[in-house]
Amino acid sequence: MLLAKVISKNKVTIRLTHERWYHISSSHLEIDPDDYKSVMNTVANPDIILKGDQGELLAVRKKAGKKVWIVVPYKELGKVDGFVLTAYLTTDSSWLFKKEIIWNRE
Repeated sequence: MLLAKVISKNKVTIRLTHERWYHISSSHLEIDPDDYKSVMNTVANPDIILKGDQGELLAVRKKAGKKVWIVVPYKELGKVDGFVLTAYLTTDSSWLFKKEIIWNRE
């Protein structure tokens, strides 16, 4: 069942299902169970998009006033459809910013 959807920077509709949100909120306890809007906002308005290791994209957004980044791996299945794989917070950006940059806000 669909929980939310947004448009990525590539103009692809990215969906978040209840099943994926359950996975995120139960597996990544640093993510607040009521914070799915923040996850989807990261996909729609990232600071940077990085290339993942398995063909996914990583939408990354810095949390305001903190050295914490929200990372949302998602897949684009062509030009019209995609989905969120998971989401998590990280304070260790050393591994993150070694990845290839696909898109940058700056």
